[in-house]
Amino acid sequence: MKKLGFGCMRMPLLEMGNPESVDREHVCRMVDRFLEKGGTYFDTAYMYHHFQSERIVKEVLVDRHPRDTYTLADKLPVVFLQCPEDVERIFQEQLKKCGVDYFDYYLLHDLSTSHYEQAEKYDCFSFLRRLKETGKARHIGFSFHDTAEVLDQILTRHPEVEFVQLQINYLDWEDAGIQSRLCYETAIRHGKPVVVMEPVKGGSLAQIPEEAGRILKACHPEWSPAAWALRFAAGLDQVMVVLSGMSSLEQMEENLQVLENPQPLSPEEQEAVRKAVEQIRGTVAIPCTACGYCLDGCPQQIAIPNYFALFNAEKKDPSEKPWAQRSYYANLSQNHGKASDCVACGTCENICPQHLPIIQLLKDVAGALED
Repeated sequence: MKKLGFGCMRMPLLEMGNPESVDREHVCRMVDRFLEKGGTYFDTAYMYHHFQSERIVKEVLVDRHPRDTYTLADKLPVVFLQCPEDVERIFQEQLKKCGVDYFDYYLLHDLSTSHYEQAEKYDCFSFLRRLKETGKARHIGFSFHDTAEVLDQILTRHPEVEFVQLQINYLDWEDAGIQSRLCYETAIRHGKPVVVMEPVKGGSLAQIPEEAGRILKACHPEWSPAAWALRFAAGLDQVMVVLSGMSSLEQMEENLQVLENPQPLSPEEQEAVRKAVEQIRGTVAIPCTACGYCLDGCPQQIAIPNYFALFNAEKKDPSEKPWAQRSYYANLSQNHGKASDCVACGTCENICPQHLPIIQLLKDVAGALED
């Protein structure tokens, strides 16, 4: 298996800010090129692209290529379960939307302390086992956003899972909240291979501060910031796939080249990354990865990830084009709720994989970008 995986969460859009407006023609070209270069692993989920990702995968992949030329991963949205019947109902809906009879990889989505309790409440792990026994899922696992201690508890109780999907990138490797390294080491201790998500941290590691960029370029002038991030993740021994949410054919071409033959970073390269991390940490006000999970349940339709990106840009260098972020904010808020429209319902915080205090952060955004 090639290490690069095609993540279907950030496909190219025809209309900025509208996750349903996927440029299908562009994605078709990306899919064809990915398969041509030997890639096989495609990853989707129930809520990606405003609940449209699975249907789009059917159009651009399943309807156009033989089933034995690719592997498809999908996920059960534990957070949306309200009764035991929802488990089977949603799974059957996913099969239909994707146009397949089985999934090569099927995961419980976004397990954390609270979501794990939900999974146990509705006996989701037994459901995974039944899927594997009946051939409806060739391999079973879960994606995870919590501490290494919680991961250890889940894997100890459920050794039947075959792999775990973890957020791993060099910025979060030693982060006390994300605990990328500790979670990776926990998975390895339990003998579980790892699928990496967020290797470029929602694209933020593709656009790094100038000083951090200089540090990395001094070590490898020919490597882009995104290449550094991908190489870091792919170079870990027990990583089987690195998912990249590629938004253009150009990004895909670079990623395919970077991960053609990934090798572990050398001690010198590791030291360059460590120094770059020190520089980056001082410039990121809100560590949002722009996954968009917070958008679907927001009663005020607030463009939370977009606003956080503008806030980060404002805080990074408030002296450079001070009007720009406010202008972008004003344009976005024409079709979305303002940050100050937040009613503090908590829906976004309950589903946020990064466990961000979104309600308070929206107040900060309003203070910085609203008149």
